Amino acid sequence: MNNLRSSSVSVGQNYIKGGINDKLSVVVSRLKSKVSGKSVLRSFKSIGITTVSIVVFIVLWHLGAQALYQKEAQALVDAAYVDRGEAAAQAVIECIRSGDISCQPNSLPGPAQVYESAVTLYLDHLSLREAKDQFYLENAELNAQLSAAGKPTLVYTGRSSFIDRIVKSLLTVFAGCLLAMVIAIPTGILVGLNQKLRQALNWFIQIFKPVSPVVWFLLVYMVVKTLSQGSGMDKSFIISMFSVGLCSMWATLVNTSVGVSSVDRDYLNVANVLQLGFFKRIFKIILPSSLPMIFTGLRITVSVAWMVLIAIELLAQSPGLGSFVWEEFQNGANDSNAKIIVAMFVIGIIGFALDRIMLTLQRSMSFTK
Repeated sequence: MNNLRSSSVSVGQNYIKGGINDKLSVVVSRLKSKVSGKSVLRSFKSIGITTVSIVVFIVLWHLGAQALYQKEAQALVDAAYVDRGEAAAQAVIECIRSGDISCQPNSLPGPAQVYESAVTLYLDHLSLREAKDQFYLENAELNAQLSAAGKPTLVYTGRSSFIDRIVKSLLTVFAGCLLAMVIAIPTGILVGLNQKLRQALNWFIQIFKPVSPVVWFLLVYMVVKTLSQGSGMDKSFIISMFSVGLCSMWATLVNTSVGVSSVDRDYLNVANVLQLGFFKRIFKIILPSSLPMIFTGLRITVSVAWMVLIAIELLAQSPGLGSFVWEEFQNGANDSNAKIIVAMFVIGIIGFALDRIMLTLQRSMSFTK
């Protein structure tokens, strides 16, 4: 009996080892195919083409910025000549050549200026974070006493850095997309399951889907302003969150309803035979079959949410990237244009990253390989 057990255990161990070896061989063969000479050469070509296109873009940007700089400088000289004569025009030329920031033309900044502004914004963030940490360190004992007494503690109210604004915008988009999911997916399921409900709500979806984010902001502002009277909530964040969610939820709602209404009838017949309840039918049959379409809608929702966020933050005066861009535009300082372009690159990179994340999730939910 013991010999039989030991032999069965050894057979099982050999079977497991054989299975692991088979899996490892498959992985190794796939890695070899991916690391083949042709694939490596193809990757290098792709990286090379991308690098060349980036260099060409930077060179064209630099040349264009220089041309606009010269044109703006010539306009300043001409204006000084017309208003105050040749001596004033010569003084403007000498001031521009000296590099004095007070008389530099305010035109499109070049790549070097934008890089300098990015470094400045990061150093400013480090300085503000140090001031914030110092504030809480100095008031730690007082905050502990206030907390023990049940009173509100002291909160740092200094200005937000550029990175703090990025974090605020990401939190707003996340909250807005979560709100869009909570509204759109259940509604889309109900609309996709019931043809009469789909006909009843079709006009509503078609009319409100193309509404501008500015109009949604005004509607949300009127409602939140009335409901939040006398409360200490962050109204700008609430307004931005609801505006982003209402602007971006329509793609998820439509795709969810289409995915649910397109579920294979054989699956539904099996659910009828098994006598599955309403919620079991949704979670066992309908949702798994509709996930690819739902995630396609969510990908569009995230992209739309990130695009409309800047305008909504600007209107709601929320301390995010939208308000940062508007404040720098209103500031009109010599480096404001460069900071705006830094924000533009950050907005684009984050939008691209969010789209890649959603695309990965969408592919993971697809049944096709």
